[in-house]
Amino acid sequence: MRKLVITILALGFSASLALAQDQYIFPYGGGQNKLFIKEIIKLTGKERPKICYLPTASGDSQRNIIRWYDLVHDLSVEPYVQRVWISSYNQKVSFEEFLLSMDAILVGGGNTLNMIAIWKAQGIDVALKKALEKGIVLAGGSAGSLCWFDNGTTDSRPIELSVVEGLGFLPFSHSPHYHSEEYRRPLYHKNIKEGIFKAGYAMDDYSGIIFKNGEPWKVVSLGEEYNSYFVYMKDGELVETKLEAEIIE
Repeated sequence: MRKLVITILALGFSASLALAQDQYIFPYGGGQNKLFIKEIIKLTGKERPKICYLPTASGDSQRNIIRWYDLVHDLSVEPYVQRVWISSYNQKVSFEEFLLSMDAILVGGGNTLNMIAIWKAQGIDVALKKALEKGIVLAGGSAGSLCWFDNGTTDSRPIELSVVEGLGFLPFSHSPHYHSEEYRRPLYHKNIKEGIFKAGYAMDDYSGIIFKNGEPWKVVSLGEEYNSYFVYMKDGELVETKLEAEIIE
């Protein structure tokens, strides 16, 4: 009997290890490109992963969707798109069921505020959380990077950049397009100094950070001029630390 109990416990422990999945989120400052998609493919651990492009922030822009298929046409992936702006009545599975069948989900850029609002209305925010817990790789640039963090600045409203709340999968603040758009960096600094934002990660276009289980794991860039930074307060002073990156080509 004792041996049987030990065997059952061992099997249960093995099963729990099998169920435990590393969680990867790959935000980058902006600039959809093939090299970052190749990094996403690697993170899935699959020879031919199923990757879904989620273009909610651009209103399911047909131009962006065509660009997505063009980028991956010669890569080892099964590409999909999940549209949400048009009627989904004829879709045979729920948003959640569809997204949870993927190996990776890539979120496109656009209006972050509208995207988050639509996701919450449709339950896609909950589906994405389940996807992360399942080990599905989450990625994206611009709005597709901002969404994973606690908060950041967005150009989703008229006149000026404003604060937007993200999904909070990464417990930091965030600024995309950090040096690519001149008004991003000073405002990000101001918000951290004033305590509106906690410490966080800022990324230029064509630079990004792969987070593993909620912590920075690997910084990647398409060139030395594209960088990622950790920005925080120390002894009452703002500190901006450039992160060492692997240049991928």
